[in-house]
Amino acid sequence: MSNPQTLVPEPRSPTADLGIIVLNYNTRNLLRDCLRSLAATRGPKLDITVVDNASPDNSVAMVSAEFPNVRLIASETNGGYAFGNNLALREFLSRPNPPRALMLLNTDTVVPPDSLARMMDFLDAHPDAGIVGPKLVLRDGSLDLACRRSFPTPEISFYRMLGLSKLFPKSRTFGRYNLTYLDENETAQVDSVVGAAMLMRTQALEQAGLLDETFFMYGEDLDLALRIKQKGWNAYYYPGAQIMHYKRESSRQSKKAQVEFYRAMYIFYAKHYRATTPFYLDWLVMGGIALKGGLALAPEFFRVRELKEAKG
Repeated sequence: MSNPQTLVPEPRSPTADLGIIVLNYNTRNLLRDCLRSLAATRGPKLDITVVDNASPDNSVAMVSAEFPNVRLIASETNGGYAFGNNLALREFLSRPNPPRALMLLNTDTVVPPDSLARMMDFLDAHPDAGIVGPKLVLRDGSLDLACRRSFPTPEISFYRMLGLSKLFPKSRTFGRYNLTYLDENETAQVDSVVGAAMLMRTQALEQAGLLDETFFMYGEDLDLALRIKQKGWNAYYYPGAQIMHYKRESSRQSKKAQVEFYRAMYIFYAKHYRATTPFYLDWLVMGGIALKGGLALAPEFFRVRELKEAKG
């Protein structure tokens, strides 16, 4: 991949409390609203980096003209979610004194003035916390279910693919995918939050490593959360801080996004669970992913099999 062009190379806030990474692809107006909301933040000293994944909508020019205090990394190629965020994460972590926390934030979010201060206060009060996620509220005022999640183990994924999580959302057995049996207004220790608004203790990220660029979009936040927890840290859902999440319906309807969702599911399962899953459950999980993902995933299955055969 081509090397990115860094348009604003020098750190603006070398002693910042919180480094924020906003990854953008072709969402100029949403990005503008997000950055305006961050400019109104009260409390922690922020160091904001926008990474643009080769957007054709003049997002780069907009950020340069309207937000001169925001560091801007303009990639010459769209390498995906993990690729883009890692460009900024590497820069933050390479500093002699990086911010004590780093946050992944989507462009389709609007951050109330006190939310980041509340999240940082929570992080400071919980020394075991490697990850903190806010309550994400959708356009209609409802909870974004993705903001608190369990890891998609074979069992949990199977219940999800059968539709049992939707049929029995209050069940502690079937409702684990999005933890729908929990009170949305109560703090909870969870497996993962969502990368749309994911605050991480820098020390935890340094131990776990960067996002896995095998994922193009979806799944990489779950993978990182699992690796952070494997280092002994905990993840928390904290509804005392709220962020608005105006999800883009267009991406959910695109064929590429749908294919990448099931591709990510397969990559996560193969990476973390397949080697220890009984053959009968493996067949069910793989069959469910293939059925949902369709023929578009066939090349991925064959590619992974060929790699395994080549390794002997």
